[in-house]
Amino acid sequence: MSASVVRLLSLLFFSIFSSSLLASAKTMDWVGCGISKKAYMTEMAKAYEKRQNAKINVNGGGATKGIRKVAANEAQMGGSCRYYLPGNEVEEGVSFEPVAWDALVVIVNKNNEIDNISFSQVRDLYLGKIKNWKQLGGKDAPINLFIRKGRISGVGYTIRKLLFANSEQKFSGSKIFKSSGPLEKAVIDDPNAISISGISSARLRDVKILKLNNKYPDYNTIKSGQYVLYRPLFLTYLKDSKNIDQIKDFIKFVHSWDGRKIMKDNGVVPYLEALRLVMKQIKQDQMADQYSQEN
Repeated sequence: MSASVVRLLSLLFFSIFSSSLLASAKTMDWVGCGISKKAYMTEMAKAYEKRQNAKINVNGGGATKGIRKVAANEAQMGGSCRYYLPGNEVEEGVSFEPVAWDALVVIVNKNNEIDNISFSQVRDLYLGKIKNWKQLGGKDAPINLFIRKGRISGVGYTIRKLLFANSEQKFSGSKIFKSSGPLEKAVIDDPNAISISGISSARLRDVKILKLNNKYPDYNTIKSGQYVLYRPLFLTYLKDSKNIDQIKDFIKFVHSWDGRKIMKDNGVVPYLEALRLVMKQIKQDQMADQYSQEN
């Protein structure tokens, strides 16, 4: 057999072998909250793809999409920064795997002289009782409170739950934004702006993150519960998904040492490293509920 024939046969074999690998590669779609996407999912998907013969398409869209697109079988996995809504049959059919702890942070323009805000001041801010920076120890200027659109968005729902124990609580905001990205960018441009967002995305912006009750949000203060505004981040999926074996394999990777390192490198606390926050959050929910009843 001539050398040219051998070479042609080798190229043919390689082509068939490569096509076989591509055909067997499993592709899954992930959709969810932008904070989860930035917090861990983009880097996690890349790392998983290097280890497995798999491809994960990562798209944002919000926590509600991260639940309901999975419920409708329009995505194999999702990301949500809130749990399912009580009484919502569509969302209750989705499985939630807690994978990380994220902090909600108060952000202002980087030139703002304020460094700290109290929990009660944040409440009064969203109720419209605080309207001037003087009331927070700053300059005499009106406060522009930027809020997320929708009461069931990940950030909007969590603020209402943690601060007021009332998912229907009305906010007194200056401007409403459809998603966290445009909101964070607006804070960069407005010297009188203030808002709340997830630390995983806010830390990548040119904004100032305030201390809350004199505690700055970092790995140690979030993990210990000293920083009081925190919430779990979930992976969502259907138990009867045809991709369930691969989904479980991905979840296993997320909880592995390598997966947890990716989270910590991105400023997120892995869920398994701070399990005691579950009990702390139950107590916080009870305190918020008591506040709601008294007010």
